[in-house]
Amino acid sequence: MKIIDEQLISSGKDIYLAGGCFWGTEHYFKQIEGVVETSVGFANGHTANPTYKEVYTDTTGYAETVHVKYNPDVVSLEFLVKMFFKAIDPTSLNKQGHDEGTRYRTGIYYTDVEDLPVIEKVFAEEQKNYQQPLAVEKLPLKNYYTAEEYHQDYLDKNPDGYCHLPESLFEFARQAKEKK
Repeated sequence: MKIIDEQLISSGKDIYLAGGCFWGTEHYFKQIEGVVETSVGFANGHTANPTYKEVYTDTTGYAETVHVKYNPDVVSLEFLVKMFFKAIDPTSLNKQGHDEGTRYRTGIYYTDVEDLPVIEKVFAEEQKNYQQPLAVEKLPLKNYYTAEEYHQDYLDKNPDGYCHLPESLFEFARQAKEKK
């Protein structure tokens, strides 16, 4: 368990990442040095205070999303976005692994417009690896609602729980270091 400096949490930067099922996406990002806090929830939908059961119907417009708070002195947004692309199939629309539906779409939702050039730079670099266009949303965050408590840190609480990401990806994230 990481010990986190409360002042660092309040002064950290935020990015919201939708990478399919939020259980694995959260666990993946928690492994990366410089990530100081995560939560899972629902982003960019059109209803107020959605529940998991409501989002699961694919009628609310929400994507399962991980709120990542990070220390920019330790890890850059560019590095985090590059790591995000290593954990998703960026050409798959509304599907990651065996999970299908609009709630599993991929996206990067930002709260600071100054982050957009960095995000666009990584998108352009990634697009060079594919002939088809990327199916990853790149939008300002409209809204975010935290999911129910049992979804938070799900794979820590349920080590054998379902995850669309391979265990090797978590180890990759633990070992990944940004070259500064």
